[in-house]
Amino acid sequence: MLARSVVSSRMLRPSAAARFFTPSAKDEQSTIAADAAKPAEAAAAGGLGARFAMTAEVTISKIFPAGFGWQTASIVADKAGFEADSLNFALTTGAGDFVGVFCGHTAFYLAKKAVTGSEDINPLETVQTGFLLGTAAFCSGTAWQPLVNALQGANLPFWGVMGGTWAGCAAAFYAGLRAGRTVLSPLEHIEEPTYGNSKNDLSLSVAVGGATGFFVGTDAAYLPDQNFLIDVVGIPDGTPDLAGCAIAGTSTAMGFAATQSAFNIVFPAGKCWND
Repeated sequence: MLARSVVSSRMLRPSAAARFFTPSAKDEQSTIAADAAKPAEAAAAGGLGARFAMTAEVTISKIFPAGFGWQTASIVADKAGFEADSLNFALTTGAGDFVGVFCGHTAFYLAKKAVTGSEDINPLETVQTGFLLGTAAFCSGTAWQPLVNALQGANLPFWGVMGGTWAGCAAAFYAGLRAGRTVLSPLEHIEEPTYGNSKNDLSLSVAVGGATGFFVGTDAAYLPDQNFLIDVVGIPDGTPDLAGCAIAGTSTAMGFAATQSAFNIVFPAGKCWND
């Protein structure tokens, strides 16, 4: 059975989101000094309002495209004859997730620069950051279908499948993000792995996991009586391909926005990845 869903793996001001979406040139300062500066940076960024503004930009530029890209790739994989439990299917959908995040991020911020003329948006920085985030999204997107297959095969309730997928894809995104930092850090605008950015990477990954968890709701065939998302983002058989892709993107956007909104409220100033 093909369970339809997606992830992904996001910036209002490049200075505020430097660690994830528009990383600045490599910082030679100590982690202690960087951590000490976070509260002041958060205050300067505008606090809670800035967090929600950035959350909206991330959702539009990366999370919706991730879901849309995953679902599009699943259609391609299905037409190519790849079974939903095959490695080819998983890799194809992971690639769709990568393309969605990379293209969505790059197009959004290059368009924003063209419209606003903002000097804070560096095209090379934008491309490198998009590639890093796309790499992490490839990992979580590839893991999604195998995780759902395994959890549904264990006859777990809907909440169990949703929660297990959330946790598993969050771990996959985090691993991909850390590996990407390690491999890509020679690039000018990719920060190498540090203890400081590991905490931010982790909170970001959990929020992305929320997107993948809500994506489980697109599978209208599995325990429909327990699927509280089915009437909003369910994709029943016969749904037109383009509509299904849009619904998939909506599901990931909802999951990320819900999770990150809670983080925006709960995390102290300077302690959330989007400060």
